[in-house]
Amino acid sequence: MFDVGDFIIYGSNGVCKITHIGPMKMPGVPKDRLYYTMVPCYIRDSEIFTPVDNERVVMRKVMSKDEAEDFIQSISEIKELEIIEEKRRELEYKQAVLTCEPEVLVSLIKTIYTRMEDRIAEGKKVTSSDSKYFHLAEESLYGELAISLDMEKEEVKDYVKEKVENR
Repeated sequence: MFDVGDFIIYGSNGVCKITHIGPMKMPGVPKDRLYYTMVPCYIRDSEIFTPVDNERVVMRKVMSKDEAEDFIQSISEIKELEIIEEKRRELEYKQAVLTCEPEVLVSLIKTIYTRMEDRIAEGKKVTSSDSKYFHLAEESLYGELAISLDMEKEEVKDYVKEKVENR
């Protein structure tokens, strides 16, 4: 169980801060069930309520600063995704994003980046699916790293790039 004040990853909502833990004060909601009240860090004017025992959505603590620094040092060793069937590409992208796991997000970013570069070199346009999932993966990864490293999300991409290149 998490504590009030913890930053967690909550599925596709990304990084959220837990602001309250307790029963819901709503009619029809069992009074003996505990809920997290969370505020997404990157979605304005939003509040999320979920049972503390919710197993349908990924909930995990955000990396610590040390874990984030170690993770960044390992990025160059992370391999691209292996997508065997072109018809399943978008499904595999979606499944990768839904894991909310930093290693998988980096694999996805690398995979799509290479594919975009290849398509551009061939004179083809970048697909909307590639653009969409590339953006989702970056937002999720950089959102978590920003909280872990106590940085603005907009600064994280350059920070990671510099660390990886100077390794």
